[in-house]
Amino acid sequence: MQQSPPPIQGPTTDSFWHSSPHALDNHRTSPDIPTEVDICVIGAGFAGASTVHHILDICNSQGQPRPRILILEARQACSGATGRNAIISAHTLEASQMSHYQRIITGGHIKPDPCHRPSSLAVINGIKVAAECAAFEAQNLSAVKKFVEDEGIDCEFTLTRAVDALMSDAVCDKVMASVDMLRRNNVPVISDVHFAKGSDAEVLSGVKGVKGCISYSAGHLFPYKLTLQLLSRAIDAGVNLQTHTPVLSVAEQADADGFITVTTSRGSVKARNVVYATNAYTSSLLPEFAGKIIPVRGMCSHISPTKKPAPHLPSTYIIRWSDTNYDYLIPRLDGSIILGGARSTFYQDLDSWYNNVDDGQLIEAGKSHFDGYMQRVFRGWEDSGAYTSKLWTGIMGYSSDLMPCIGAVPGKKQQFIVAGFTGHGMPQIFLAAKGIASMIIDNADFQSTGIPAVYQVTRSRLDSKQNSVIQSWETEHGSATAFSKL
Repeated sequence: MQQSPPPIQGPTTDSFWHSSPHALDNHRTSPDIPTEVDICVIGAGFAGASTVHHILDICNSQGQPRPRILILEARQACSGATGRNAIISAHTLEASQMSHYQRIITGGHIKPDPCHRPSSLAVINGIKVAAECAAFEAQNLSAVKKFVEDEGIDCEFTLTRAVDALMSDAVCDKVMASVDMLRRNNVPVISDVHFAKGSDAEVLSGVKGVKGCISYSAGHLFPYKLTLQLLSRAIDAGVNLQTHTPVLSVAEQADADGFITVTTSRGSVKARNVVYATNAYTSSLLPEFAGKIIPVRGMCSHISPTKKPAPHLPSTYIIRWSDTNYDYLIPRLDGSIILGGARSTFYQDLDSWYNNVDDGQLIEAGKSHFDGYMQRVFRGWEDSGAYTSKLWTGIMGYSSDLMPCIGAVPGKKQQFIVAGFTGHGMPQIFLAAKGIASMIIDNADFQSTGIPAVYQVTRSRLDSKQNSVIQSWETEHGSATAFSKL
């Protein structure tokens, strides 16, 4: 498969999360990029900012001198998936497991998945792996909550319940079977899941015509605000941030002095360690990840009610009509709604989303999907006057086996990756980045980081011919034309 293009450099669609740009949005710590650093982090989103935070935290806790750190960002700070998280898509670990595994990128949604993902992992990888991955996501929610509260981070963090509204009997039956299987096997996180059917589900969810629902612990926040405050703290600690500085290439190996040359549009820098927090754009710099981390485009909206006060929604939501037709929703404190998805309108058109990095354009087929959505779907919203106030697109990094790619880059010493979160980064990134930081500063091996073993990027994963993203699409819309994108 062809390498992914780099981020587009022209205007992008207007993300709600960037409505009030931070002072660091276009920041350059120094007029020129430094010539030599200890650590170069490529990408100023949540993954890159979290990695730097944990590096500094480890050094401070151990009384070590702070390393010289450079963060390079191709566009504005937090302009990728974290600042645009707009995509909603579902793919399977194996095409035969489509009914089990749904994957969704949820804007600002820290939503550990206690049911759909663990049930699929249990079938394919075993109960132990399923429990390990589910626990890791729950630990991330707790870790972000603790960090935000301990440090007084103003990012609108809210601990709440997530509700998955199940709109068909078939979906309801499948979810109930997954919950039952996980309970029989004593997977700990399933104890947090509450299941309701029929009229009880409609009362719990507030969704019209719902057949059943599950609810469980989750959080939501303002991802741009969190990331920019992490970056601000890093800069205060001496980190150099250079926005609008696309990386063009990275040397495969270190030179005789132990430095890796990173070439940018504004010159080169030598780094002892390189971290790729590049998600969808990874293969533009690491060709071995072509077809392994794939750009996937999707849409999101901001819904504003004209009626004040707006009808109250106490939870975040996934609305599932079928295995391939669902949306996500996050209520905001001001009564407005972040609503993403529209997948049913464009999924059949592979070129509109697969290996597509154009976040400068809307997906035409999905533009009207969100109009009148709240009135159609939720009780009490019929007279709300809710309208679509913003529409935008965003680019996600889907891994071909739907597992994050974390750890040392195979065959490239002193180079590390934290990417490929397949629309599920918010409940995984913070502690994944902590693991990368310990590998760099403490020379820790992957097994000691606490990151699930199946997330480690390995040569066998890179050599695999598996492409679950395409396999899933072919199951529903497959044809020979699919391979024009490969």
